[in-house]
Amino acid sequence: MESLFYFLTSLTLLCALMVVISKNPVHSVLFLIITFFTISGHYVLLNAQFLAVVNIIVYAGAIMVLFLFVLMFLSLGKSGDSGIKTSLISKVAGTVAGGMLFVVLIAALKDASLVGYNPETYNSQAGMVENLGIVLFTEYLLPFELTSVLFLVAMIGAVMIGKKESGEQHF
Repeated sequence: MESLFYFLTSLTLLCALMVVISKNPVHSVLFLIITFFTISGHYVLLNAQFLAVVNIIVYAGAIMVLFLFVLMFLSLGKSGDSGIKTSLISKVAGTVAGGMLFVVLIAALKDASLVGYNPETYNSQAGMVENLGIVLFTEYLLPFELTSVLFLVAMIGAVMIGKKESGEQHF
């Protein structure tokens, strides 16, 4: 089990790095799909099967189809960003921002401690759908309902924006 964790972790980090350094945008999207699948593997190892399935359906499915659609719509293809020239100041700003993010991550993780497996307090059913539903509809009922209202308003707004009638003005 531990070797599977290390294999998934190394594959996740390698594919995430390839997303960033790949020149071809289609290859970057494919590496991102592999990254999402390996993260779902981590969810399965944590006994959170519902999160693993939702991660595959939402991210590796719907979001990646959207990314590929945008890439095909823009027809970047194999040429990638060869025509884009970046200035020295943007490279320096990116390096400084990345360095600051690294410092913040190190500062946040310096006091973190690893917690080992404790058989007395371990709950093997923690990530199951039934327990997730109980928590959602008891402790987090108000945020859950507010999110559903927000999604409903967003859907109505998308329909209203996309609706075209003769004589109607769009703002």
